[in-house]
Amino acid sequence: MTDLDRLFAALDERYGDAGETIDRAALPDGDSLPSFWSRLAARGSVRRFTPEPPPLAQLQLLAALALAAPTKSDLQQRDIVIITEERQLRALKDLLTDQDWVKGAPALVVFCGNHRRQRGLHELRDHVFVNDHLDAFFNASVDAAIALTTFVLAAESAGLGTCPISAIRNRAEEASEILALPDLVFPIAALAVGHPLESSRASFRLPLAATLHHDRYGERDREETIVDYDRRRAAAQPYGAQRLSSELGTNDDYGWSEDKARQYSRPERADFGAFIRRKGFRLD
Repeated sequence: MTDLDRLFAALDERYGDAGETIDRAALPDGDSLPSFWSRLAARGSVRRFTPEPPPLAQLQLLAALALAAPTKSDLQQRDIVIITEERQLRALKDLLTDQDWVKGAPALVVFCGNHRRQRGLHELRDHVFVNDHLDAFFNASVDAAIALTTFVLAAESAGLGTCPISAIRNRAEEASEILALPDLVFPIAALAVGHPLESSRASFRLPLAATLHHDRYGERDREETIVDYDRRRAAAQPYGAQRLSSELGTNDDYGWSEDKARQYSRPERADFGAFIRRKGFRLD
């Protein structure tokens, strides 16, 4: 089996239609592809770790690699907070009680959007900041998200396991206090990092035909595609429990679409916009 065979086997397992969507004949065959591609195609999040945290120096090195990632206009509006001290870990984990698995995470890394430095530059150089609107928040958020992704890939290439935790935004005000985040600095996600206790499993994704577009956006057979995806995923990776079953009952064909619709059928983070405004952002 060639590198290309292995890559497409992993992609087809995840998407179901990689061989139909990507013109394999136009790609170089043989053993010339980066091995990282196959690892990326088959990667998965890890939620069970050994107790020993990675060395602080290793986490710092991974953060340095993550901060080398692209940043909008070289503004560098992202910061990383590494948490290994037991008291800080416990305080942050106490905010994430709806993510029971987080209790076993040996280290947490929090990725923050930081617009504070940019405002400081205007004060330092005596220039008026005239872009006080939604884009300021958006730029910092995207910068932090790019750093998060880069950290994940760097950590996993070193044999570590990771899992992002957006639930930190459920209690963003309290997380901000624990981490001593000043105005114009805010958490976008935490990341559990450690040595995997078991192999990760690649989650199925929507077929490429639904999410990969050429030249312009298009929606073809949207509902049929989702129903087919539900069936494929339920057959191989069924949900262990049905979300909100005590309130919404159970569904015989419970799948991805039902799970995600139920997830957002209840209010979530309705106060996050107010928190961001209190941090000093205008979201006009």
